[in-house]
Amino acid sequence: MFLTRIVGALLVVAGLGPAALAQEKPTTKPGIVRVVMETDKGDIAVSLDSARAPVTVTNFLRYVDGGFYSGGRFHRTVTTSNQPNNAVRIEVIQGGPNPQRQASGFPAIELERTSGTGLHHRDGTISMARAAATNTATSDFFICIGDQPSLDFGGKRNPDGQGFAAFGQVTKGMDVVRAIQGSPAQGQTLTPPIAIRRIRRIP
Repeated sequence: MFLTRIVGALLVVAGLGPAALAQEKPTTKPGIVRVVMETDKGDIAVSLDSARAPVTVTNFLRYVDGGFYSGGRFHRTVTTSNQPNNAVRIEVIQGGPNPQRQASGFPAIELERTSGTGLHHRDGTISMARAAATNTATSDFFICIGDQPSLDFGGKRNPDGQGFAAFGQVTKGMDVVRAIQGSPAQGQTLTPPIAIRRIRRIP
């Protein structure tokens, strides 16, 4: 008891009282984190797997909690008929943050490969978009329509074979996802984009 009081006193002196220590705890606990995407086509509920994809989920939630997706948009639809230059074809919709806030986002994250997480690109999987280079994902994400194994590690969609970082699953609202995919587009660009009113955590 005496030792406990001394340690407690030292923490207070060092500015590390209970409130400060609480702030040091990770904002994302291992397990499932649920969010809802409110769009002009309806709501999409998603379960994020922070146990198996902690880096990717933590990054995504930084944008969610920071309000970056308020005023965001789904801007890309990929269907079997609008990929004339791709030998390996996929079906996804891609969304991102409010364009006015995109430049003030966070640094790119390290790719969590599906070979390490055990998460795969199935119907309704949410995953991070990236550029040709491996560790380039920031705030844009996509949702799969149908199983998309070519997006997993070792898949042939991306020439480097590293795949993309799957990090969760749609639990409700795949009808909304498909409605977005079928919206008017010029090539793969949704015209107009489908507004994301906000993305928020839910219990």
